[in-house]
Amino acid sequence: MRINPSNTAAAELALEQSAQKVTAQKAAQSSQTDGGDRATLSSDTASVRSLTATALNSPEIRQSKVDSLREAVNNGTYQLDPTKIAASIVDEQA
Repeated sequence: MRINPSNTAAAELALEQSAQKVTAQKAAQSSQTDGGDRATLSSDTASVRSLTATALNSPEIRQSKVDSLREAVNNGTYQLDPTKIAASIVDEQA
């Protein structure tokens, strides 16, 4: 293998790597000085366990709500508002 001192591909690669380092350094400095948003993630085991227990103890079906709706439908007192239904459909699609 012969080494060519005028190998432009190697020089371009070195330049590209140098440019990437500079870009990364500028991005790091920018995020430190511009007061940008930050996110911190922590695992608070007690709160996670509490939320999990609450979710697991909640009934999957709210039987009292189902019963009251069933009674309203059977009595003919359940009223539908087409305008509200249409607005809800439009809002959900937006």
